[in-house]
Amino acid sequence: MEAAQPSALYLRLKKKVNIRPERSVTLGQVSRLLAPTDELEQELNELVLYRHHKGDGNRVVIDLLQIVRVIREVVPSLSVEAYGDPQVLIMISPKPQKPRIVVLLFAWLLLFFGAGLAIMNFHTDVSMKEVHIRIVELLTGKRSDHPLWFQIPYSLGIGLGMILFFNHLFRKRFNEEPNPLEVELYAYQENVNAYVIADEMRKKNNQHGERSEDDG
Repeated sequence: MEAAQPSALYLRLKKKVNIRPERSVTLGQVSRLLAPTDELEQELNELVLYRHHKGDGNRVVIDLLQIVRVIREVVPSLSVEAYGDPQVLIMISPKPQKPRIVVLLFAWLLLFFGAGLAIMNFHTDVSMKEVHIRIVELLTGKRSDHPLWFQIPYSLGIGLGMILFFNHLFRKRFNEEPNPLEVELYAYQENVNAYVIADEMRKKNNQHGERSEDDG
């Protein structure tokens, strides 16, 4: 006796998907699927959920209920088991442009000298020079107004410490542990995505409420 085939579709939505303007978004682009059969899975992967139009703006939110409704139109008897986030953010962006060397060089110089000035101003505020002079005097018993043998290794140590702190030297990565900057950028992007999704859902709810009032 053959076992009955499962009639459930297991679905996990992605957090964000980027597409080009006036392109279609399929179910396979926004989610990972596990269907009862390979044929059905292939069919659902190609199922169109949304087509972008010029007036839609550069961001759209596709809700899980919207996805379930489209799936039920194709396979009414299929049960959908969803995991993960209940919405997926669609970002519409044109083809990325090549980086401009002049702008990149300007930004690099601005950050380089800005960081240098910030370090120097901090050292001035805490009287670091006097601290070095006092440390050298305690170690050697002699006072020197320019203890370069102490200050030069200290300066090199600041640079080495920054390299180890950010876990990068140009494109060289020392280990797989994320550095603090990457963690902050990830947290910032997650907060931005959450805000955009909440804002888009609020707009959808307001539009739905206005339509309900008009129908009434």
